[in-house]
Amino acid sequence: MEIAIVLAVIAIIFIARSLKIVPQQNAWVVERLGKFDRTLTPGLSLLVPFVDRVAYKHSLKEVPLDVPSQVCITKDNTQLQVDGILYFQVTDPMRASYGSSDYLMAITQLAQTTLRSVVGKMELDKTFEERDLINASVVSALDEAAMTWGVKVLRYEIKDLTPPAEILRSMQAQITAEREKRALIAASEGRRQEQINIATGEREAFIARSEGEKQAEINNALGEAAAITAVADATADAIRKIAAAIQQPGGEQAVQLKVAEKAVEAYAQLAKTNNTMIVPGNMSEVSALIGTAMALMNKGGKAA
Repeated sequence: MEIAIVLAVIAIIFIARSLKIVPQQNAWVVERLGKFDRTLTPGLSLLVPFVDRVAYKHSLKEVPLDVPSQVCITKDNTQLQVDGILYFQVTDPMRASYGSSDYLMAITQLAQTTLRSVVGKMELDKTFEERDLINASVVSALDEAAMTWGVKVLRYEIKDLTPPAEILRSMQAQITAEREKRALIAASEGRRQEQINIATGEREAFIARSEGEKQAEINNALGEAAAITAVADATADAIRKIAAAIQQPGGEQAVQLKVAEKAVEAYAQLAKTNNTMIVPGNMSEVSALIGTAMALMNKGGKAA
């Protein structure tokens, strides 16, 4: 009975050491008698007990690695506190196991030294503007070195850039001055545009008024011309009618009578100014006109 129990325990130990279940997105490195043998992929795998052993276990997921904050010196000799985070992924479990004794430490140290080198080539203002360039430079340098470690550096992101307090105050003052300058420029541009708009409106209004006055004068001229034409036509028509009437029998006598009447009325209506009566210089002409008029009236009465 005891032997059976011992054999059962040995069988369980044998099975436990023989069967290995590798989780998804993991890779296990197997050594046989202390030498690399193979890499186990996700799923169930068999090992030779007491001969094979799992030496290293690696996760194939993307891993974020916090890079400790450090002080970098810019090209213009300004201290800058830089904090970043690195993302990497194990692509070759065998190299990750034997390429470096501690690839995490190696990546961290290389990221810090590369960052100091990149920032040292830039001026302070450029470091804030060229974050993408800094990130790309760090990733490029790390990826080239990490290939021998079986690691792929995916990206590096700067979390924070902190200059000294004095520099921060100077930058804030500069930003404030720049914003005030832009505000003054915007206000002056607004006033300038307002004056332009006012001048443009006055010019357009003046043009509109002048066009209206011009059209009014044209219309008045056309109206006066039409009135003159209508009067002339009426006068001409009246003259034609008078001429036609004169050609009728007794027409000339009627004209003479009318002329005589008008002459008599004209002398009768001579203007009086300051109790002074204006009389013709030759009264015989008036007598002659009256006589003519009376003679024509007598002829007209006999004819009737």
